[in-house]
Amino acid sequence: MLRRTTTAALALTAPFLAVTGQAHAAAVTQPGEQVGLAPGLPLPEGFYAFDTFSWGRADRRDAAEVGVNILFLIYASPLKILGARVEPVVAFPSVFINTHFPAPVPNRDVSTFYTPFLGNIFAWNLGGGLGVSYIAGAYLPYGDRGSLGLGLRGTPLLPQSASATLTQRVAATYVGDGSLNLSAILTYNRPFDAHGRFGGTVGTAIGPIPVADQINLDLTATKKFGKFEIGAVAYGYTDLPVNRRDRLFSRFQRDGYIAAGGLVGYDFGRVILQTFVTREIVARDTLNAAGQRQHNEETRGWFRVIVPFPVASAAAAPEPLLRKD
Repeated sequence: MLRRTTTAALALTAPFLAVTGQAHAAAVTQPGEQVGLAPGLPLPEGFYAFDTFSWGRADRRDAAEVGVNILFLIYASPLKILGARVEPVVAFPSVFINTHFPAPVPNRDVSTFYTPFLGNIFAWNLGGGLGVSYIAGAYLPYGDRGSLGLGLRGTPLLPQSASATLTQRVAATYVGDGSLNLSAILTYNRPFDAHGRFGGTVGTAIGPIPVADQINLDLTATKKFGKFEIGAVAYGYTDLPVNRRDRLFSRFQRDGYIAAGGLVGYDFGRVILQTFVTREIVARDTLNAAGQRQHNEETRGWFRVIVPFPVASAAAAPEPLLRKD
């Protein structure tokens, strides 16, 4: 099985540092970014801020430490279409990378914003604690494609930024009497251009970049005990098969993995905090620059802050506050 290239995987959003000549996958939506939330149910009317930060590193000695921060802003409007609450959403991902290259390659610390998301949520409350939603939007092709000081050998830093990406998501949530959160959200990402390109002199030098279709699945099973929330989370990601007859994809390395972990949360009233740790239990391997197989299973820690700003008329609404793109 062929997994990520040499330095790091990140997904969201999960960028990869491309430091080998092998083409590779790069997840646009960060796998796991929606676990712990109740994405199928509509939010009470108002504004909501979600900030999710994670930090992880693969087991390899030279693997990079990769942090991702994703700020989501959602407006749960009073407007309804076919019974679904309309909830515009924007997201601003950023990435932080600390490399651990083998000598004599110098290490680098990099941080940048990338692929902002614009979309809309259509959420239906079906009653009995059950809800479903459909999310449609796009990631914009913005991001630093710097080379970590390694010349074109380390370019691009964020290959998934080479093309805008259309995103569609379907979510279902069951909360029962309000103490449960059983949620699943399936995400399908399709690049507008499978032969992505960056602009400027760097884009001209490196030429087209292969970008594959992708699927994410985020799962949550938690229970509340008073203000505490405890449970299990899991997520999976894979890029879809590519056309190997296309020369650009002839050496394309597919990516995919499944991770699981535990979550603990606490509701402070005006602020909700969640923390969880996940471990990749199944993962594709990677061929490095020397053609050697690598095992890159990653452990990742997560921390989330949720701040609701419901309007006065909806402040007492019984619907759960946990909701995300």
